[in-house]
Amino acid sequence: MSANAHLVTQGDTIELQQQVARLQALLEASRQVHGTIREEEVLDAVLRIVVRELEMAGAAFPGTGAVYGDVPKQVAEGATRLAAGDAGNSSNRAGAEKLHVYPLSDRDGRTMTELVVASPGGRELSLSESDFLEGLALQAAVALENARNHKRNIEYARLQQDLDAARNIQRSLLPQELPDVPGYSVAFRSDTCYEVGGDYLDIVAQPDGSLLMAVADVAGKGLASAIMSTSFRAAFRGMAATGLPLAELATRINQHHWAEGEEARRRYVTAIFMRLHPSTGDLEVVNAGHNPGFLVVPGGETYEFAAAGTPLGLLPGMEYTSERRSFDPGSRLLFYTDGLTEVFRGDEEFGPERLLNEFSMCPGTNADGMLDALWTAIEAFAEGGPQADDMTALALCRK
Repeated sequence: MSANAHLVTQGDTIELQQQVARLQALLEASRQVHGTIREEEVLDAVLRIVVRELEMAGAAFPGTGAVYGDVPKQVAEGATRLAAGDAGNSSNRAGAEKLHVYPLSDRDGRTMTELVVASPGGRELSLSESDFLEGLALQAAVALENARNHKRNIEYARLQQDLDAARNIQRSLLPQELPDVPGYSVAFRSDTCYEVGGDYLDIVAQPDGSLLMAVADVAGKGLASAIMSTSFRAAFRGMAATGLPLAELATRINQHHWAEGEEARRRYVTAIFMRLHPSTGDLEVVNAGHNPGFLVVPGGETYEFAAAGTPLGLLPGMEYTSERRSFDPGSRLLFYTDGLTEVFRGDEEFGPERLLNEFSMCPGTNADGMLDALWTAIEAFAEGGPQADDMTALALCRK
């Protein structure tokens, strides 16, 4: 073998050994970077590797507070936007340091942050150093995205846990035991669109033996409406205990809700109240901007309790009036929120007319069975479509 050939072979061997060493160093760096699921620890690990392993003057992730070694203050604070350029070739500062920028991009190509490296003495990076930093930036980007996804997953799990607790609390505020009223059948059903909702239903026994019932719907859906629903419940329960006439109760709740402030007024409440005297069958109803209540009497004739005023909390000083009907044996009554009628199949709405027709045709005098039949009819109409609003209904029958 000639001397020249021997030198070439030796040179190739040295280069191969260097490449292997770089790969081993990058693998070790990757192990360190991926050894944590905390974003700040990922960034700190990258900076330590850059400064300690490559012996750079300093490194930083601008604007994150992650800085190691000697880096210009304005770069570390992120106040100076570095000019875009090829990785390893961006120079933005004359003087001792030469800055090299390596973007960290997520899987969709969006830049999450930038690794800024200051080379010692302002020298150019060697090919080996540049290759190492590019590989490190790729590994750091994966680790950073994983850390952020992990943090989001933890936050989502915590939020879901809170929402589950809120849902259980809201369910516990519904009547836990229905009154046993001889000669009558009463039932309710309430399904929220999300974990919690703005529908409200209550049944309160009165000292004179009557039953005070309410079905209400806070404007909107979700957590904000659920909070307002809880506030409405407290007001209703407090005033129900005073034995106020039904119209006066609605008038006072309206004023109370209005006085709660601007945010409460945006979350106004439609409600329908009823007082039933079981012994006589006398029925008194106040409709505050709510869907009409349906009364079906023996023989199939129907009556609707239309709104007697605006929704609660919408206008101050509003006064409401009540209307009375006789709830004779064989009669049935339905109060509901608009989630039952605003169900769509394409462009066709289920609507109040179809709801009244289905309710009128429900067999028997069992309130639970009637609500089951209504929900079955609504689900069949929707043909598997998603629930778009909270759905609540109260059914009352006199046997």
